[in-house]
Amino acid sequence: MPATTHPEYNHATEAKQVAKDFSHIITGKTVVITGVNRGGIGFSTAEAFASQAPAHLIVTGRTPSKLKESIDALKVQFPDVDYRSLHIDLSSQNSVRSASAELLSWTDIPTVDFLVNSAGVSLFPERTLSVDGIEITFATNHIGHFLFTNLIMPKIIKAAEKNPKGSTRIINVSSGSPMFARMRWSDMNFEKKSKDLPEEERPLPAIHKIWGVENTQDMAYIPLEAYNVSKVANVLFSIDLNKRLYEKHGILSLAVHPGVIATELGRNAAPEITTRIQTMKEEGLYTLKSAGAGASTSLVAALDPELGVGETRNGKENYGVFLADCQINEQAQPLAVSSREAEKLWDLSQDLVKQSFDW
Repeated sequence: MPATTHPEYNHATEAKQVAKDFSHIITGKTVVITGVNRGGIGFSTAEAFASQAPAHLIVTGRTPSKLKESIDALKVQFPDVDYRSLHIDLSSQNSVRSASAELLSWTDIPTVDFLVNSAGVSLFPERTLSVDGIEITFATNHIGHFLFTNLIMPKIIKAAEKNPKGSTRIINVSSGSPMFARMRWSDMNFEKKSKDLPEEERPLPAIHKIWGVENTQDMAYIPLEAYNVSKVANVLFSIDLNKRLYEKHGILSLAVHPGVIATELGRNAAPEITTRIQTMKEEGLYTLKSAGAGASTSLVAALDPELGVGETRNGKENYGVFLADCQINEQAQPLAVSSREAEKLWDLSQDLVKQSFDW
């Protein structure tokens, strides 16, 4: 497995430092970041890229006022960047299609060099379906990004035609979930009790017990598990993107675990879950990163020329690299980094968006 350029980077490394160290890779490029608002790591990611003079910085989000607030704040620090706002609700395929069409229509921005899929939702107390009939966490965190990425792919491929192989990149912001979770193929909308699932798809009771959730076997919808599945999908999406794009077009996709950051990600959580999250912090089960440190691994994934694909895991070809704390992470569950699982997810995703993509 390749090493990173900066093995000294760690959990405390700030995104602006990474951007500064790789400034020559950012300058003059076009960057797209989903899920940008002042309260999340999407903004810190945008801030780091903006610090090194990209030609265009496109920020996307569900709330136009929050996008304006973000761009206004960025302009104060870095006024010479061309900022663009793109309204998108990732839980709605119609919204994703409209936003993608708008981006493709901008003739003065012919290429996209970096796409960072950073938006995310989590911990809805009750099972909720999107307008397209998909469990909303999966619909937003994976399906929306799957569709958006593929629809704007012509501009990503156009960038790759002029960039060195592997330097045009698609980054999927995952979580720590791939270290202990896997896909739930037989019940993506969480309609069955866990005990009725195939053994390899059942939630791990020990993980949920830490969160104060008992008797997962008799539960169907579990908020944390819905999030876990969507975050495993983020990694598998990168793996299959690499299989389709790396050798043919020179486009690299990596997935990252940003760490635990005090953001609005858990705003939907039930009060008892919010209380338990705070208790886990007091018990020392996790430590909080700054927003800048939370964004730093995305910057490493997007910019470090030492990163690549085509490695092997347990003797099997693996098209993905998973990073945490700014370094390559080897702790993901085998099913969370499986090329076969990745191909299965691609097929499922195409079915759910009712469109095929063959790059």
